[in-house]
Amino acid sequence: MTLIGMLHHRKDPGTVIKSYAYAIVAKAEGADFVYFSPNCVNFITKRIKGYVYEKGDWEERTVPFPDVIYNAGSPEKLAKAKSVIQKLKETIPFTTHSIGNKWNVAERLKEGKEFASYLIPTKTIKSSNDILHFMNAFRDVIVKPIDGRKGQGIYFIQMDGSEYVVNKDSTDIQYSRAQLASFFDPLLKLNTFIIQPYICSKTKAGLAYDFRLHVQKDGDGKWGITTIYPRVAPEGTIVTNINNGGYTNYLDPFLKQEFSKEEAFNIKRKLEHFSLSLARHLDDLQMREYQEVIDEIGVDVGLDQDQKIWIYEVNWRPGCPPAFYLEMDVVKNTIHYAIYLAKNQDKIKKKIQEKKKKELNINKIPIVAITGSAGKTTTKAFVSSIFKTRMNIFESKDYWNTTEHTKKHADEIDSTHEAIVLEYGMAYPGVITEHCGIIQPNMSIVTNIGMAHIGNFDGDIRGIAHAKSELIHGMKQDGVLFMNADDENSGYLETEKFQGKIITTGIRKTADYRAYDVAYAESGMTFKLVLHNDEHQFFIPIFGEHHVYNALNAIAIADYLGFSPLEIKSGLLFRKPPRRMTIYQLKESMTMIDDTVHSHPQAVIAAIDVLKNIAKGRKIAILGQMRELGDLRDEQYKKVGEYLAEQSIDLIITYGYRADAIGAGAIGASFPEESVKHFLDKDKMHEYLQEILQEKDTILIKGASKTNMFDTVAFLDTTYALK
Repeated sequence: MTLIGMLHHRKDPGTVIKSYAYAIVAKAEGADFVYFSPNCVNFITKRIKGYVYEKGDWEERTVPFPDVIYNAGSPEKLAKAKSVIQKLKETIPFTTHSIGNKWNVAERLKEGKEFASYLIPTKTIKSSNDILHFMNAFRDVIVKPIDGRKGQGIYFIQMDGSEYVVNKDSTDIQYSRAQLASFFDPLLKLNTFIIQPYICSKTKAGLAYDFRLHVQKDGDGKWGITTIYPRVAPEGTIVTNINNGGYTNYLDPFLKQEFSKEEAFNIKRKLEHFSLSLARHLDDLQMREYQEVIDEIGVDVGLDQDQKIWIYEVNWRPGCPPAFYLEMDVVKNTIHYAIYLAKNQDKIKKKIQEKKKKELNINKIPIVAITGSAGKTTTKAFVSSIFKTRMNIFESKDYWNTTEHTKKHADEIDSTHEAIVLEYGMAYPGVITEHCGIIQPNMSIVTNIGMAHIGNFDGDIRGIAHAKSELIHGMKQDGVLFMNADDENSGYLETEKFQGKIITTGIRKTADYRAYDVAYAESGMTFKLVLHNDEHQFFIPIFGEHHVYNALNAIAIADYLGFSPLEIKSGLLFRKPPRRMTIYQLKESMTMIDDTVHSHPQAVIAAIDVLKNIAKGRKIAILGQMRELGDLRDEQYKKVGEYLAEQSIDLIITYGYRADAIGAGAIGASFPEESVKHFLDKDKMHEYLQEILQEKDTILIKGASKTNMFDTVAFLDTTYALK
């Protein structure tokens, strides 16, 4: 006869209500049952001092080690006895293995790939700014603790004009932007929260609802559906959990009430198929990654307006359904499976061994290479961030784009990576060909063709286009190429012999992915785009129309690979590369724009546009040298100066050898001479800034990396730091 042990952190079974049901059902199913806690285990005698249920009472009794252990206690409280539990696991099979918290499960499903498209885009929150950025992208969001249970601690936030409405426990409270930050920042210090866009699942009466899918293994070790039932939130809240006032219904009458007969039939079958498929998938992942089997999950899902399934949560210890007969079904399934587990260890171990990680097939995963005169690193960051919503990817570091870096990347890529995103830099002909010889991409992005490194190409823009075209020649010839339709110089790219697909992006000209209604928002840019005949609004947390182009590249490649608009919007809330349009708020309401990585004429003009659009007071441009312009240097410096004059900048400060040509260009375009200053000594420039800076000034700092303009950023940040 099989002896089933129930492991629990509490010593007294009388305080654990479900222990009675398990003891009674075990006996009815022909198994012995003992309740015990970790401190009752004796490894020397291989016996347990536990409790058995006899004639309506718990009796203390010493028994041999059980044949199988039902793991029923709190993982957090049992963690104190981790060494005991691990030692038991070495000789006795366990049921109820952890698949982790909400975040861990989502990461597993991303790695497994098959169900990644059902995941709601989710991010961990580091500060209230993350909430504000997410709301700019989605407007209606859910904030909840990463380890929350029973619907506790869930906040529903909606935008109402410039205000934010926070709903918790059926109560709406309206906050300003500053008040929202003051409310959430203390909470974020106490617990880890995640944020998701709100999926609108509402009944005809306007009440929020979701479905609980409860799936278990049976006495043959096969997955079966214990129950599927809807949960409906009370009026005024979106929290459907029964413990928070939600109520449930039977599936068939609910579907009949809310949908047509055909829709109800299809939804029921869809939920049933999804339940079993997801359970098998998670079981496969558990076997492959942890050499364990799982036996029970509870999945909360929603249906959007298109009846697409979205996964809210996956629980590995779901509560019993709110009906007595269903509760007993859960217990019976658990006991039947425990008996199966005890008797079929060899069979289960063999199955686990068969679940090996698949080897990387380099020809079947996206290998994305990005080049261009500007925007490479930011485009790469956008692409990587979107891919990470459902994939385990390899991404080159912030500014690692030389061929030596690519050689290192080739050694670091392994079978766990499902996509590769690389930046290919070049300063001379032949360099990109070498990149492609090390790692050959099947998807490529050319952001634009500009003046960067033009001094190395005899001042001929066509020479740069020829060198960038090495990516087109060196990539897989049946791959996909993304190009900028608005960039005139990209017309010099050599695409005639390319046999793959070419996809265009742009804002001003007709393109496959064309943004419109581009606008500055409070902390970034908004724009609209049509995807598959539906209009979508996007938000990026970085200033500048030039960064909309970078985002368009990422949107295009992600959409081509089948990412949903929700995943794309979430991914665009990326980790911005350092020193790229980083905004500092200084004392006396001053704002500083740090754009001190690389500098060439296109990038400087783009940065000036940002200065013009976000400044609330005086506009001050501090510009260092631009390198590798060759004989075109003075001409390009003059053009930048003329552009500064056209944009009504208030004060121009230049730094470094020959950079005074920028100021001269501005003066030549009727800019006031007294508002132009040039320095060769950085310390003297800093002294001057202390003399002239005033309330509400906005200061742009830009220059080639080798001029170390970040020194000025650090100086102002220290001198004018907010207290």
